[in-house]
Amino acid sequence: MDRLSAALGRIAPSPTLAMSGRVLEMKARGLDVIGLSAGEPDFDTPDFVKDAAIEAIRSGKTKYTAVDGIPELKLAIQAKFKRDNGIDYTTKQITVNAGGKHTLFNALVATVDKGDEVIIPAPYWVSYPDIVQFAGGTPVVLLAGADQGYKITPAQLDAAITPKPRWLILNSPSNPTGAAYTALELQALGEVLLKHPHVMLLTDDMYEHIWYAQQPFATMLQVCPELYDRTLTMNGASKAYAMTGWRIGYAGGPEWLIKAMGDLQSQSTSNPCSISQYAVAAALNGPQDFLKERNAKFKERRDLVVAMLNDAPGLSCPTPEGAFYVYPDASGVMGKTTPKGKKIETDADLIDYFLEDWNVAAVHGAAFGLSPGFRISYATSNEALKEACTRIQSACAALA
Repeated sequence: MDRLSAALGRIAPSPTLAMSGRVLEMKARGLDVIGLSAGEPDFDTPDFVKDAAIEAIRSGKTKYTAVDGIPELKLAIQAKFKRDNGIDYTTKQITVNAGGKHTLFNALVATVDKGDEVIIPAPYWVSYPDIVQFAGGTPVVLLAGADQGYKITPAQLDAAITPKPRWLILNSPSNPTGAAYTALELQALGEVLLKHPHVMLLTDDMYEHIWYAQQPFATMLQVCPELYDRTLTMNGASKAYAMTGWRIGYAGGPEWLIKAMGDLQSQSTSNPCSISQYAVAAALNGPQDFLKERNAKFKERRDLVVAMLNDAPGLSCPTPEGAFYVYPDASGVMGKTTPKGKKIETDADLIDYFLEDWNVAAVHGAAFGLSPGFRISYATSNEALKEACTRIQSACAALA
């Protein structure tokens, strides 16, 4: 009676959500836990977006919508791609989904069969390989450590391409490292893809507006428009607009792929929440000045966290170009012993030590495909970050 499907057996629960669950359980017991594991901005959804949602409710926009998005939101997304990225899509080339994870799920399940490969740079967002495996495909992981800025090279990509890959997934700025590809780096990767016309490209631009580098953000189609017919450009409202709970992701791509994703969605979730769709249309069409203000705050937090973690014995923390994560290398503390006599053999051991002995929650590097390291989200207050990093410094200093 308890037999589960083979497809379900190919995935595991999200490690980031599992850590968030541990934090909530410890807080419920009255413990002073500082949670740095969730990829969620602490800013509130802008008031003008909330107002649009309230108006949508009051005007009765609470019925089923078109499966993959209301016309108003598709037009807003179309304008966003043109305004921010210089990409022209028709509304038939745009899909709206229940979050970025749903967009990714639809694209991969609609196109990946057993025997297909999907190239994934590591460190990677935890859901990429699991969704590939759920679809029946095989993740091909390309390791990109701190020594290369957590970014793959054209030579790595070229060597990984055989007749089997169906997709390359490219996330910039990155979850979990915050690493971001420059326009020149994207162009070099694009030139490799041009030699291999059977490989499609999924660019995950979810953190586009959380950006600190001197040069402007670039997505692949801006620097390599020749890939237009085989690129899915994915984005969403969750991070920049602080709308994680509203659950809206979207993408632009080839019409045949968008239609296939819509067919799948019609038999799974059907349309995303109608109220959320009107809210996101307002977010994309409305004033964007607040993004710069919030970005400045994120940058201030980044600089604080990077400086303090680099002062922790045994840790080395690169400075990210975007998103709201850091990914310290923990090689210098591997093999050491805690005051309670437990040896730190893996980054999972280190994260358990931080949580159980020092009440700081992060996510271990193995969850993202590259060890030894860990991910910290600095999308919280300066005060909480200072206290958390002070605890981490003390925790590392206490190791012997």
